[in-house]
Amino acid sequence: MPLAPWQAAMITPDEDFDGAPLLRKEFQLAEGHGAVARATLRATAFGIYEAFINGVPVGDDVLSPGWSSYEWRLRYRSYDVTGLVAPSTVLGVSLGNGWYRGRLAWHGMSGLYGQELGFFGQLDVEFEDGHIQSIASDSSWQSGPSATAFNDLYDGQTIDARRNQPGWADPNVGAGDSHASTTWAGVHTVEFDVDRLAEPVGPPVVRTDVLQPVRIFTSPGGKTLVDFGQNLVGWLRFTVRGEAGETITVRHAELLEDGELGVRPLRSAKATDTFILSGGEDFFEPTKTFHGFRYAEISGWPGTLTEDSLEAVVVHSELERTGTFECSNELVNQLHRNIVWGLRSNFLDLPTDCPQRDERLGWTGDIAVFAPTAAFLYDVKGFLQDWLLDLAAEQRAQGGLVPITVPDALKYCPQPPEFPAPESSALWSEASVWVPWALWEAYGDDAVLRNQYESMTSHTRRVEGLLSSTGLWDTGFQFGDWLDPDADPDKPWDAKADTGVVATTCMFRTASITANTARLLGQQADAEYFEQLAARVQASFLEHYVAADGTIRSDCTTVYALAISFGILPSAEHVAFAGERLAELVRKNNYRVSTGFAGTPFITHALTDTGHSEEAYRLLLEEGCPSWLYPVTMGATTVWERWDSMLPDGTINPGEMTSFNHYALGAVADWLHKSVGGISPLAPGYSKVRIAPVPGEGIDWAKTSLKTPHGTVRVEWKLDGDAFHLEATVPAGVVADVVLPGGEHRSVPGGTHRFTAPTALAVPS
Repeated sequence: MPLAPWQAAMITPDEDFDGAPLLRKEFQLAEGHGAVARATLRATAFGIYEAFINGVPVGDDVLSPGWSSYEWRLRYRSYDVTGLVAPSTVLGVSLGNGWYRGRLAWHGMSGLYGQELGFFGQLDVEFEDGHIQSIASDSSWQSGPSATAFNDLYDGQTIDARRNQPGWADPNVGAGDSHASTTWAGVHTVEFDVDRLAEPVGPPVVRTDVLQPVRIFTSPGGKTLVDFGQNLVGWLRFTVRGEAGETITVRHAELLEDGELGVRPLRSAKATDTFILSGGEDFFEPTKTFHGFRYAEISGWPGTLTEDSLEAVVVHSELERTGTFECSNELVNQLHRNIVWGLRSNFLDLPTDCPQRDERLGWTGDIAVFAPTAAFLYDVKGFLQDWLLDLAAEQRAQGGLVPITVPDALKYCPQPPEFPAPESSALWSEASVWVPWALWEAYGDDAVLRNQYESMTSHTRRVEGLLSSTGLWDTGFQFGDWLDPDADPDKPWDAKADTGVVATTCMFRTASITANTARLLGQQADAEYFEQLAARVQASFLEHYVAADGTIRSDCTTVYALAISFGILPSAEHVAFAGERLAELVRKNNYRVSTGFAGTPFITHALTDTGHSEEAYRLLLEEGCPSWLYPVTMGATTVWERWDSMLPDGTINPGEMTSFNHYALGAVADWLHKSVGGISPLAPGYSKVRIAPVPGEGIDWAKTSLKTPHGTVRVEWKLDGDAFHLEATVPAGVVADVVLPGGEHRSVPGGTHRFTAPTALAVPS
């Protein structure tokens, strides 16, 4: 039905009720219009909300409306509630602090967006005769206390079951009822501009999985610990019976240290839920917080705690799985599973850096390099397009500056006086250009480029203004090759790669992508402008950073990986030299990883593209620290922030930033999918496909599949003695370019095709 015009107001309770108020509105359906044909609820909040009609949840979503750039975009969700309304109906809402009023970032600050929680909603009921009855949030609603006595995303939730009000969202709990007369209060309206309302482009956050404990044991200090076998994001839920007033406390952490819960990496986040028993049978599920954890420490449990006593609920944005990968090396398979779980853990309404400590921010650098991997593993088109709208809004408000986190909570947090003023940062701010391009390549829908075109060009022009007189991006603060494994744990920016080299190569890639985008969209003048800008940046790079013998300044793996992958080198000779030097550096380092956030996503691509696939394989398969497989050998079930987040002796890295659930370094999966698995797009959206698996020593077979907009592509290959066997399934209407080991090309139409060729494994020089 056509939605009725907004009549709602933003309402807030007259009393705060411990930051978790309940709101209710009881009404009677209009008579004389026939049966209800359709009923739609639209809802949003300052904070987070759960909505009920006659006590039944209106949807499966949790933590709605999520976190957007509230200053400009407050998303609302719509629910079909036709089957829930009745002649006497109650619309009930439970509010929590969420991102709007809870703690954000590591500065200890809360209420960055406002001090009052609020609800804005409207239920439109259409009857058989076309009449529409609208029930909107207004000053006639009631407010009251819930069983939640405390809630914060970082610190956890306290639920006191003695305060439960059964039936609070059912009809006939009115002014004469004890609930309303003794504990309920009114509401008042607060100023709100409806122009901020936005329909969500991305999916809701939902419960996606449930895990049972794999082990319950006692720590050396006598604590009861529960191991769920997987680092995850969500919460525990359980039904329990005990004496009234007894308290169960649950602390969460990703790992153990010396046999006890390892909470130091959480920094100031308490990650603790508290449950107070009523004396009857109580069900607890803390839906106003979330935790990143594998282990839970339980205290105060009445009776005997068993594996059947509780479960972990996995929570993240509702995404469809599209890509798979499996091979003969089980350590690599575990690495790939870790990457998938890292995505699941950090794609909770927005792409965050980590889900457990006092941070959980939408860092732009992480997703700038991980977007191609994400778009293979899951359908993230709407999820990332929604986030890009926030990025563009923040950028417009800051004069074209793309902040390092989106939404930009950090702009409200005091920074040390020695910190430079915020400015564009290479690779991080590049998310404004690289993420839309990754979505275009993955899905072939130019709407994302059209929607983000202003953002892409604005960023590129701003960085053009930051170039020094030499034409290089070599001034101002840069994150550079963040978390270079050779950097001091407390100086993650102190990388081997020259920051100017990293930034200038990033600028070249950005200007090139922006030029290509302009040409695709018919903006010819812009295309020529940005092509010329890219050419000027390339010329400056070659003049100042590339020696006569081809050596690139700082002569380390990251600078060669970026120069090769971004196409800034002008000739085949330059590329060949860079590839040889990169391979030589990899060998000299005994195939240990030597790159940080900037170089890691591209180094295996750069090696393979220059004929050094054997070095790429050995780099992937190395198990010593630092390497991709070292965390796997240490029992990791997600990707770590640092190559050595856990040291070989089992202790936690002493650095302040030590997350065990970061996806950025898992961007190597893009190479697994394209080079080991063999699937990459020849045209945006995989309307044409390249099938070119590159076998290497240490992996005897691989299976890869991808659900594209045109159908599913499947590739399976195996080595059998001196023979390479390939089976490829191509969707109908799609043409695939099949490249066999040795370089032979075959063009094939839709269908299943089988090939056999001599094995051609590269031998390291």
